[in-house]
Amino acid sequence: MTTPITRPTTPTTTPTGPDGPRVVLVTGASSGIGEAAARRLAADGHHVVLTARRTDRLDRHVAALRADGLSAEARALDVTERGAFAAVVDDIVRVHGRLDVLVGNAGVMLLSRLDALRVDEWDRMLDVNVRGLLHGVAAVLPHFRAQESGHVVTVASVGAHEVSPTSAVYSATKFAAWALTEGLRQESDPAVRVTTVSPGVVDTELADHITDPVAADLMVGYRAEHIPADAVAAAVSFAVAQPPGVDVNEIVVRPAGQR
Repeated sequence: MTTPITRPTTPTTTPTGPDGPRVVLVTGASSGIGEAAARRLAADGHHVVLTARRTDRLDRHVAALRADGLSAEARALDVTERGAFAAVVDDIVRVHGRLDVLVGNAGVMLLSRLDALRVDEWDRMLDVNVRGLLHGVAAVLPHFRAQESGHVVTVASVGAHEVSPTSAVYSATKFAAWALTEGLRQESDPAVRVTTVSPGVVDTELADHITDPVAADLMVGYRAEHIPADAVAAAVSFAVAQPPGVDVNEIVVRPAGQR
């Protein structure tokens, strides 16, 4: 069933496209990196559309941003629903006249050893981390081509570059996200920019959702050193802020002590 769309109010800025304030859609914006990226990009002067399933959190974030004089709105979105993703993007373009940036941040990290056979959790990670990203690409590309500009920013992980015990499936999904984004970069017209941001250990609630006790115990030590979500948001902001013709292809950002 299609997720209902939260109708926006009039933005406080006038989006102008790639050379000025832009319309930016952020997935997984109810917490963590997504929330921080939305806040950063709104502070940069863009109109930010925060999307997630937890609309109560989105509404609070949007209210806080607007109280600071920033331009934002909330939309309900489950990225695993392809039709819902397309409907949200189409309606953003209908209301605002364009969509300039997709920050594909929605993701889950349900770590476990393969022999734990948590197959349902494997499927959940594939659905959100891989299919959710593909649904976003499929939704925005027609609009980017029509307006001859656009920017896809994928939030992947250092897990796209390394594998450790309990991370096999998660790393596989993040490598897939990296590969899909790199393929999109190579296939896209130069006017469409593509960036992958790969965070290391970040202070978010992502690890709190791990249900496997072995993986949860390992994460306690692994998360001893971490960076704030805003450090990743700053990397997203940097990539988006580059002038047309400059494409920041990949950024890896992690704690200085993480090896």
